[in-house]
Amino acid sequence: MYTIKTLNAISPAGLAKLPSNQFEIDNSAAAPHGVLVRSADMHEAPLPESLLAIARAGAGTNNIPVEDCTDKGIVVFNTPGANANGVAELTVGALVAGSRHMAEGMAWAQTLKGSETLAKDVEKGKKQFVGPELRGKTLGVIGLGAIGARVANAAIALGMEVLGYDPYISVDAAWSLSRSVQHCLTMGEMLPRCDYVTIHVPYLPATRHTINERTLSACKDGVRILNFARGELVDNAALLEALASGKVAEYFCDFPAEELLGVRGVYCTPHLGASTPESETNCAVMAAAELSDYLKNGNILHSVNLPDVQQPRGAGKRICIIHKNEPGVISGITAALTAARLNIENMVNKSRKDIAYTLLDVTGRFDETALAGDLRALPAAVRVRIL
Repeated sequence: MYTIKTLNAISPAGLAKLPSNQFEIDNSAAAPHGVLVRSADMHEAPLPESLLAIARAGAGTNNIPVEDCTDKGIVVFNTPGANANGVAELTVGALVAGSRHMAEGMAWAQTLKGSETLAKDVEKGKKQFVGPELRGKTLGVIGLGAIGARVANAAIALGMEVLGYDPYISVDAAWSLSRSVQHCLTMGEMLPRCDYVTIHVPYLPATRHTINERTLSACKDGVRILNFARGELVDNAALLEALASGKVAEYFCDFPAEELLGVRGVYCTPHLGASTPESETNCAVMAAAELSDYLKNGNILHSVNLPDVQQPRGAGKRICIIHKNEPGVISGITAALTAARLNIENMVNKSRKDIAYTLLDVTGRFDETALAGDLRALPAAVRVRIL
């Protein structure tokens, strides 16, 4: 029986993936085996020895101390793509509503209540809200993952010319992308051609301030920028300068910041990207399934700190070893199994930078406690489990 602690409200559809005969949901547990979390900040939370995995029902993991987890052999999962449709729809909505000045127009229309010349006021005042159609305009998409590909495809359907930039595009994302999307090798090649630019990349040290003074200067005058990925991807100071100079016509983002609020031409939504019932359910189901498969079978899929390793269960026992990525580790593991007179039926070893994961299915009779102790004694071993 595995104990799971939830730090936020998790969709019942997700919790249903953790059947009560195998998992106990205990939100007061001091020593859980797994944690399900959405937005709760875990940086000051204890990481008990019992904790094997944390599953984030969402894409970003900034609220989780990932490096500390790696040092302790705790696998951190996220749910890439689970909220992709919700974010993509909001982005497309911003394209349409922003270009046509719908927010200002609706606010202005409210001021006409009680007017005796309402119809005339509408016809006279609507000119101030004139905005361009999307058809025939050029959209640049930075990042062509699950969200960026959906936005690009939707823009193609709206009659836009779409340019895409993503040096790390996955095979799956490439297959899902419309053939009409033009691939650019650099942002410098793409930005001068765009009427609109939208960014859909994860927030990493390397992607911080992707939209900055240099990249903005490469854009055409009057460009409209959209950011429904992470606030830190845009240098707000540079953005505001470009807005004041006319280089940027409008900025649409899902991340309100003090310096952005009240600025003409800036339109902030309150982090609504994944705020749909469907997204919350999809994320919860995916996170719970990842957590369940790891705890029961040792399989890792969509981890942000360990390599993905998946292998069907074979006969006998399964041995899961998280270890440092160093020479001689595999020989040490196999030597311990040989000494225990075990036969290796299947074995997978993968690494991710300085950490590695070895998954073995073995047959033969053995003392689990003794073997686990021998494997933990290996200098590079971080976490050992026998299932």
